[in-house]
Amino acid sequence: MNKFQKLIEKKNKSKIVCLTAYSKNIATILDDHCDIILVGDSLGSVLYNFKSTRSVTLDMMIEHAKSVKMGIKKSLLIVDMPHNTYRSKKEALINANKIISQTKCDAVKLEGGSKIIDIIRHLIKNKIKVHGHLGVLPQSQKGKFTYKGKKTKERNKIFEDAKLLELAGVFSIVLECVETSLAKKITNSLKIPTIGIGASSHCDGQVLVTDDLIGLNLINVRFVKKYLNLKKAINSAVIKFKNEVKDKKFPNKKHSY
Repeated sequence: MNKFQKLIEKKNKSKIVCLTAYSKNIATILDDHCDIILVGDSLGSVLYNFKSTRSVTLDMMIEHAKSVKMGIKKSLLIVDMPHNTYRSKKEALINANKIISQTKCDAVKLEGGSKIIDIIRHLIKNKIKVHGHLGVLPQSQKGKFTYKGKKTKERNKIFEDAKLLELAGVFSIVLECVETSLAKKITNSLKIPTIGIGASSHCDGQVLVTDDLIGLNLINVRFVKKYLNLKKAINSAVIKFKNEVKDKKFPNKKHSY
């Protein structure tokens, strides 16, 4: 049984754990605990202070994914295909192959349903493993942020897109900020796993941006739970370092040659 089959086998049996990583050091820690490590285009806002993920480039994703790969032994490594890298079947295949060949990742993730279904089919036909993404789509999100699935038309569209993606052959789907009852309906209707972010506990697994989870980001949105205030811990360590330098306590003989 390969990694993808093992992941699908977890559906209805055990929850899937997914977190983001952008470097080897973080990936090494996550690898002991995660089923999936995602090199997300969220690195645009997390690391580069971009206003949206739309400014993230293919080269950025590849370089960070190469670093993350060095820290992974067992987790499934998935890399986001950034904005404007899969506008056509030809472009998508070239760029997906470039990501996989240069990073040695297991799969790529694309945002969208029916609008890009032919592109997804083309990738899968050419032996590319694809992870789907529905609900809030950061690469195409315009205006004020809001969850998806409030109105009947929108609910039906997301549900139909989920079924389309499964039929096309994706091995799993991220549901981002999808209304609870809709997330439950989709999860129960699919044979492949759903990974939720702001989409309730009814999903087969959960994903968060690691920097949000450990309190490095100032982000304050409903679906993020901060398990640690790392910013505070770093500040405390820096203050101690500063004081020891000023008081001539560091470096001492132990830390000198």
